[in-house]
Amino acid sequence: MINPSSIMKLMGLKSKFEANHPKFAAFTQNVLGQGVPEGTIIEITLTRPGQEPIMTNMKVKESDLELLQGLKDLT
Repeated sequence: MINPSSIMKLMGLKSKFEANHPKFAAFTQNVLGQGVPEGTIIEITLTRPGQEPIMTNMKVKESDLELLQGLKDLT
């Protein structure tokens, strides 16, 4: 069973994240709102200060969609 106070804390952190990163939050809401079908490729690049960027990607699988739906159902 999920602790209600933990959920409230996560919701507060989510709100702060969205306030700190409005463009990223809007992007993810737009993308997830349209749905992410199986087979979609997601790429992410990480650039640390003073270091070369590193990039990875993943192909979305059915089990990934089940996880996302489960997380979405929590909110």
